[in-house]
Amino acid sequence: MEQNTLKRRGTGLIGIDPEFASPGYTLYAPLAGRGVVDLVDLKGELAHRWTLPYRPGRHARLLPDGTLAYNGATLAIAPLFAMWRKYSGGSMGKYDPNGALLHEFRDDYQHHDAHHYDDGRILYTAVEPLTGAAADRIHGGVPGTEADGVVWADVIREVAADGTPLWEWKAFEHLDPADFVLQPHYWREHWPLINSVYPLDEHTVVASLRSVSAVIAIDRRTGAARIISDRTVVAQQHHATALDDGKILVFDNGTFRTGESVTYSRVVEIDTATGEIGWSYQDSPREAFFTPFMGGAQRLPNGNTLITEAAFGRIFEVTPQRRIVWEYVVPSFTEYPDPGTAQVFPGISNAIFRAYRYRDIPWLEA
Repeated sequence: MEQNTLKRRGTGLIGIDPEFASPGYTLYAPLAGRGVVDLVDLKGELAHRWTLPYRPGRHARLLPDGTLAYNGATLAIAPLFAMWRKYSGGSMGKYDPNGALLHEFRDDYQHHDAHHYDDGRILYTAVEPLTGAAADRIHGGVPGTEADGVVWADVIREVAADGTPLWEWKAFEHLDPADFVLQPHYWREHWPLINSVYPLDEHTVVASLRSVSAVIAIDRRTGAARIISDRTVVAQQHHATALDDGKILVFDNGTFRTGESVTYSRVVEIDTATGEIGWSYQDSPREAFFTPFMGGAQRLPNGNTLITEAAFGRIFEVTPQRRIVWEYVVPSFTEYPDPGTAQVFPGISNAIFRAYRYRDIPWLEA
């Protein structure tokens, strides 16, 4: 009998309602894989595969010109702390369909997210060290869990296609630690743990702050940050992205949800002006859909939403009426290829960070 719980429940295509599913191909990168990025069709069949030089520094995305934007984990510096082995990146590259590197920008302190603009710019998250009195200013978390006395604080950077620095924002300079307190379960090694950055408009960046449970809007001109949603609404959320109507779509993990004893995940639309929740999706019973970390949500052209239940490699699509019309479970189960990470985080996994659906891929359909 199959001993892996996720495999036993079924992998690959679980089900589809073709008349309701949004057409296209779904892209994902197994986190413990050896640089594999897969593109599958609606039948769950492999349409294309890349094999790249690094395991994922979280995720891959297709750009309008058909190139693959891929954040790779270089592991070029000694781990800053244990979790750094899992979510650090370093290489922000663009690859052709054959896996040939077209362009790369390196920052060994990059982690989690990198948004590749169509014109070659990159908006990404990195860290800088806080020590002494600066580290002491960070509130909350498990006492004594700094990384050898260091609290690594987030920095958001934007660079031009040639690597020229264009903009930088430092959390410690623009956020009051008293207003962005680490939740009591988190180690004090990383604050406030920005896991997604996305341009809302020319002057505004939206960021998701996992370990303080907040989504903020940053004014690029002044650096001022405005809270869109806090821990009274969201919990360890991921992937805050802009919609066309002044709202953002957020994957709300719910590990330590305020006022709740049951863990469950959901996807929510949040009004950036008022913080009010509009459309949302959660399962019934609600605890049937849950991933304690990672996750993503993408609004599709037909109004459906593609959801990534990341820790368990489950990708599914729901209509505006919350009907599930496509479900797929990543069939790739591997151990981390680098011995150091495999030793700290043992076992096989089919986890992914995010998945994306694409309808028009010029080189695939030519």
